[in-house]
Amino acid sequence: MKFEKIDLVKHKDLVVKFRKDSFFVSFGEVSNFDEKEYLLWLKEKAKEFPNGFVLIVEDNKYIGQLELTIREFEGKKIGYVNLFYLIPEMRGIGKGKELVHYAKHFFIDYEVSEYHLRVSPSNNQARKFYQKIGMEEVGLEADGKVIRMKGIITFPNF
Repeated sequence: MKFEKIDLVKHKDLVVKFRKDSFFVSFGEVSNFDEKEYLLWLKEKAKEFPNGFVLIVEDNKYIGQLELTIREFEGKKIGYVNLFYLIPEMRGIGKGKELVHYAKHFFIDYEVSEYHLRVSPSNNQARKFYQKIGMEEVGLEADGKVIRMKGIITFPNF
């Protein structure tokens, strides 16, 4: 498995496809997905966190995407998973652990010991996976449309 930095010229259609699929899996529809807004956001954030915006490649095939940033939450600097995505045939077979490993090392590089993400309450497979890797549910957000989850990273010097 390799992690390739997103190049919007080369990967535009692919990242839009993956993001739309993540919307569909999470919310059952893509009508609220604004492609133009997403691409502008992605361009800005990928410039700020180039190692946080990567495609996952295995056997010369793109199988997933990560979007990782650093932000502030309740006065504390945290890591944030904007997108944790694997194509359907790669879900539930252990590939997610390698994405988590990559993400944790990204966050360690920014010296954060806590990371968050939001997941749809109806995405039971994702919720079970996040709980299995040690994340806990913090609470509902966005009028109950998503659940905030947090994970802790333990490493020396923290």
